[in-house]
Amino acid sequence: MELSILIFLPAIAAAVILLLPQRFEQNAKWVALVTAAAMFALSIQLFFRFDPDASGYQFVERRSWVDIGAFNLQYFVGVDGLSLPLVVLTTCLTLASVLVSFSITHRPRAYFACLLILASSVVGVFVSLDLMLFFLFWELELFPMYLLISIWGSGRREYSATKFVLYTIAGSAFMLIGILVLAFDARTFDIEQLAGAEFRDTLLPLGWVFFLLFVGFAVKLPIVPLHTWLPDAHSDAPTAVSVMLAGVLLKMGGYGIIRLCVTLMPEVAHDWDAWMAGIGAFSVLYGGFITLRQTDVKRLIAYSSVSHMGLVLLGIGALGSTGLTGATYQMLAHGLITGLMFVMIGLMYERTHTRDIARLGGLARQMPLIATGMVFAGMASLGLPALAGFVAEVTVFLGAFQRFEWAVLASIIGVVLSAGYILWMLQRVMFGPVRHEWDELHDQRHWWEHTVVGGLAALVILLGVYPALIMNVVEPAMTTLAERLQV
Repeated sequence: MELSILIFLPAIAAAVILLLPQRFEQNAKWVALVTAAAMFALSIQLFFRFDPDASGYQFVERRSWVDIGAFNLQYFVGVDGLSLPLVVLTTCLTLASVLVSFSITHRPRAYFACLLILASSVVGVFVSLDLMLFFLFWELELFPMYLLISIWGSGRREYSATKFVLYTIAGSAFMLIGILVLAFDARTFDIEQLAGAEFRDTLLPLGWVFFLLFVGFAVKLPIVPLHTWLPDAHSDAPTAVSVMLAGVLLKMGGYGIIRLCVTLMPEVAHDWDAWMAGIGAFSVLYGGFITLRQTDVKRLIAYSSVSHMGLVLLGIGALGSTGLTGATYQMLAHGLITGLMFVMIGLMYERTHTRDIARLGGLARQMPLIATGMVFAGMASLGLPALAGFVAEVTVFLGAFQRFEWAVLASIIGVVLSAGYILWMLQRVMFGPVRHEWDELHDQRHWWEHTVVGGLAALVILLGVYPALIMNVVEPAMTTLAERLQV
């Protein structure tokens, strides 16, 4: 029942917010805050109740939903060591997104309702164990994202929102074909049954099915050359949407590759492992080089996400316990670190109304707290030891090195590039000559700003100095998957 509460509580709260009378519309943020806090508390409770040594999925709920011919579509949800940490990440960043949206005054009811529906759909993706349910939640996320970018965004917001939707729908079409081919052959949409099925008479060769699913998830991850929607969406999205997009939505791609491509077709995954490692390493390098050319702070961090998500694909391509654990840890670490970075950029933008690096400079003098947060997020992003990003990158490299030394060496060059563009950005934006046009800026001043920044920074440190907290949950599930891959 707990997982259903996590899925439907935000959707119900969104309905309540939309029904608020006009004179109470500013109370929408408090309803959203209470809902997001309840979601986060429930997910933390599930995390500590989860038994990592138990086999199979936990907190399972299964109900027959729709009978279509020989198919029985189910409301089937559950979590394992892969999905539970991503659920906690989603609820954590939902809470952060609600808090950083407290200054929203334009149509607050619709805004917070969209934010909660988005959280509902993403949690649904991570806990669904029926392929059709998984696909429905995957598509549901498009509607609130389009509205959030196109109504509350900036710049070319309608163009960016449309581009995001078109890319995602195109990827979904590939994914749906792959899902249907597998389901028609096995006569079920049940992911648990599909994981043990032998696909003998598929309409398409399994290699093509793997390719179709992989393309669908690679668009969301995103991987070069399917990444071009990401910088535009980030540039024009409001701060909270950038936090959810970089922190959670990109992780749906990595999760899908592990859950469906690798788990359902382990033999085909071995045919694709070098490709995945190569594409991952290329994305790390490409993202690193292209980031050096950016003049907009938000686009710079967006392109850095392409590079960091390449490490996820490199870890998955290793097809071993350490690599898969590293890929999952990288998704969690990147979610927290990039979420924090976008929060800091949002706070800076609220005060300066520009993200143009050439116009900024010397802000540390006027905004020491925001500058401290930016520097901390930057250090975490470039993989400073004792922070979450360092643990994730080292685990990925250890997992992939024995099989793909060349890809690891190429990716390490990308990590060096990340140190270059992060430090260069900080130097140009926060330090250097003081620009007197920013003399009247004010630093962090609201309690919610301190709460979000302090909370996310604390989690980045916690996962950096005590990785066993997450590793103990993720590693058993990835070890089981790796053993299956060795068969």
